[in-house]
Amino acid sequence: MSSAKILAKSFSSPDEVRTFEKGKIEIVNFPESGVTIGRGTLEPGWSWEKCIKPLVKTDSCQASHTAYVISGRIKTRMNDGTEVEGGPGDTAVIPPGHDSWVVGDEPCIMIDFTGMKDFAKKG
Repeated sequence: MSSAKILAKSFSSPDEVRTFEKGKIEIVNFPESGVTIGRGTLEPGWSWEKCIKPLVKTDSCQASHTAYVISGRIKTRMNDGTEVEGGPGDTAVIPPGHDSWVVGDEPCIMIDFTGMKDFAKKG
């Protein structure tokens, strides 16, 4: 018989909310399993370079993201210049070394399954 337990939480009552210019990240933690999931709400005009870089003080985002876009659009450029744009229903695995920004005039809401543990924490 397994001793593993089912774990469940809601973004309606997150464990932590990190706010920054033009956005916020709502965090749910499952320390028993080492999992942290975040829901990002990024407003039009948000970009990693303008809104997060001043907090973390790195040249590009050093988090690895496994993301699902719920609404809005976001574009990501890797340090090597390759780009991808995503919208509702799109998924992406994004390695460290990138910049991202909201495209258009609608907020981008997305879920990140791997990159939120330290995202937007002051460096």
